[in-house]
This record gives sequence, structure tokens and C-alpha cells, in this order.
Amino acid sequence: MNRHLIVGRFGPGDQIPIPSATDEQITRLELVSGKKSLDHGMDEALTILKRLGVFPSEIGLDLLIVAAHVHAADTRISRVEQSQDSWTREIRLVVPVSDPNRWNNAAGTLKCILEFLTGDRWSVGFRSRPERFVSIITSQTALLPSTFDEVSLFSGGLDSLIGAIDLLENKRTPLLISHAGDSASSDAQNKLFAKLKNHYTGSLFDRLRLPMVFANGFVEGVGSENTTRGRSFLFFALGVFAGTGLDSHFVLRVPENGLIALNVPLDPLRLGSNSTRTTHPFYMSRWNDLLAELGIDGRVENPYWDKTKGEMVASCANKILLRLLVNDSLSCSSPASGRWQGQQGHGIEHCGYCLPCLIRRASLEAAWGPGHDSTVYTVPDLRAHPLDTHESIGKQVRSFQFAIERLRRRPDLAKLLIHKPGSLTDEIPHLDQLADVYRRGLDEVAQLIDGVTTKPT
Repeated sequence: MNRHLIVGRFGPGDQIPIPSATDEQITRLELVSGKKSLDHGMDEALTILKRLGVFPSEIGLDLLIVAAHVHAADTRISRVEQSQDSWTREIRLVVPVSDPNRWNNAAGTLKCILEFLTGDRWSVGFRSRPERFVSIITSQTALLPSTFDEVSLFSGGLDSLIGAIDLLENKRTPLLISHAGDSASSDAQNKLFAKLKNHYTGSLFDRLRLPMVFANGFVEGVGSENTTRGRSFLFFALGVFAGTGLDSHFVLRVPENGLIALNVPLDPLRLGSNSTRTTHPFYMSRWNDLLAELGIDGRVENPYWDKTKGEMVASCANKILLRLLVNDSLSCSSPASGRWQGQQGHGIEHCGYCLPCLIRRASLEAAWGPGHDSTVYTVPDLRAHPLDTHESIGKQVRSFQFAIERLRRRPDLAKLLIHKPGSLTDEIPHLDQLADVYRRGLDEVAQLIDGVTTKPT
């Protein structure tokens, strides 16, 4: 096990000494390619935004650079190899930014965000960018105001598709934000964006897509990590980065149904590493604290925090279009399962039994009725035979059965259980509504898996 230090550098001439501990493994993160072009997709992002008439602030670019450090550490430091408990890593970042004083004032909130999101121990320090890079973004006043009046995350999933349709149907002009991750997600994003452009021909909406991936072996002698608990930090940072280029106060919309956002552990084994927090209310509240401390005139909001996924589907502003596009959206956490099992030739395919797939199936059945979900699932019929709880195909269903039965016996537990994945204090409003959306979300899944048999074999 090693503690890790990721040090950002602006080219070969950036040699300012960074003190380190004897047990820290130091990795240099090169931030530029060539003379002054930002690397890791960031220069491409600036070019796209310039073409769209959007000019982010330097502090917005700082945030994206911080996110590059976080993403590199999160995806290229193996938890199994580099932690005592096979999960909790110790990571320190030293990030060159435009205004270290402002960032140092926000360091405590940033540390809270990262530790809540990933379960790791983080330390983040800041230094000034080298003189040549103090100002990176070309100062420019657009001749016309930006055409965009919304910024919305666009992951390729069903929730983000509904979020985009709702905005477009309400005559908004969103800038959609995507991170080009795995090929399946990228395929979904590209297909959906192209079909939305084809449908909403009178709208000037567009997309910013960042292809940020670090090569295996980025940290010398250390394996990569595939849990990607910190990915949403990059996603949010990219959206805020773009938002700082709009003409006034912006809201970064994060479309996510309330059940997934809360992500209450379904059984006692799902605390900690098994409980993701990518859109949790506490996490998003801390993001708004961070933006305020950095002086960024914007907020992050989830407009669907009080809806189940089925309610999102049922209330979509263009239900006909949603039915046409739903099969191009990707909800599955294991889209490669179909290929592993020889289910090829179906394009975007869902395993049908991971947690996001079960919630998707339940939502479409709740909104459209049984038999109207045309999604291709590797396991199309959950009732065909008993599901083995020793295998992944049965574990998720059994966990839902446990959670559903627990609430049936003790409905009053909902308000307690929603606190399990993270603190929901009085500063988070609508605690009663959050508990209720948890109940309603489980009710949707209960209808889906009613009659499904699970047992160890």
C-alpha cells in the first residue's frame, strides 16, 4: 500500500519543487501538450465552447483542471492494491490554479465533497499557475449574447434524455454536457443527440462533450480502478466550467430520479463502498457551497428529486418522442454482459438485472403498462426460473425483495433509512418528500418483481 501524490504540471519548464512524504508515490500529471494547448480534452472543450460563443472564466477552467486530477487519481489507482481495506485510498493532489487564495478558502468543502463521493481520504493543495499560463482563456466579448439559457447533464441515460426533452419542449435552449467514457455510453449519447437534433430542427441547442481518459499505467507500477466513484465530480465540473461562460447566473441541471439520487442501501451489506452518491442531496448541497466559496454565480439542481423514474417517464413533455428514443438510452451498469453471453447484434443492450436495469424496467412498466418496454435485455424474463442469489443475476433482485419487505413491515422506517447513504440534516429541505419518493420508487420495483423467485442454488 502507498499513499499517492498527483502533481499537476504546465509543461517541462514547470519545475517548482513540491515537498512530499517518504511514503508518498509521486505522479506527474502533465496538463499541456505542445507550447500552450491544454491536454486531456480540455483544449478541445475550450475550442468547442469558443465556436458556440461561450467563454468560461479562469476559475471555471481551474475547476476542470482540479477535476482532471481527481479523475486521474480515481481511475488509475487500484483500490485493491493501494489500500489496507481494499477500498479506502489516501490521495493528495497539488493543483496549479489561477487564484490559490480563493481555492485554499474552499479546500475544506472540496475535501468534504471528494471524501463523501468516493470513500477515500483526500488532501488537496493549490499553487499558482506558471506565469505563461496565468491567463489561458482568450478574453473575448461576444458580439451577441449566448444562445444558451440552460446547462444540463446529458449522460445517455433515460433520465438525462427526459431532462433534455422537457427543456426542449418548453422552448429552452440547453447546452448539453457529456463525458465521453466507455463506448456504450458514448454510443448512446451520440445516437440520442443526433435524433434530438433531427427532431428539434428549430432549436439552437448544442452539446459539449469531453473525452478525458487516462492511459493504463499512468501511475507507475499500479493497476487501474474500474469503480469510478469520482466520475460525477468530473461531470459536474465540466457543466460548471461551461456555465461560467454564460451571460448571467446559471443553473446546472442534473436530471436524476429521486430513488437513484438517494440510493438508500437495499440491505445491510450495501453501506460504504456499495453505496454510490453521485447525485445525493448532501453531495449536491456541498457543490453549491463550493461554488459560493469560489465566487461562481451558479448552482447545481436536480429538477426531478421528488419523482420516481416511472413518474418521470409518465410526465415527460413529449411522450411520443420518448417512446421513439427510449431504446437508444442506456441505463445498464454492465452493458457488456450481453456480449459476454453471446447476445450480439442488438446495438445498445441492457443486462436486465443490475440495479439501474431493474429500476428502468420498473419505471417503464409503471408508466406504460406491462408488455410495452421494447428495451433489449440479456435476461428478458425474470420469472422464467428461480434466480440464484449466489450470482449477480439474483443478488440485486433479492436485495430489492429485502428492502421492499422491510418497508412493508415498518413503513415508518423510510424517514430513517434515507439517512443511511449520507447525512440529510435540516439544511436539506423536504425530508418528508424524500422519504415518500423512496417509498414510491420501491413500490414501482415491487410491481416489477412480484412473483419472481430467488434462492441460493
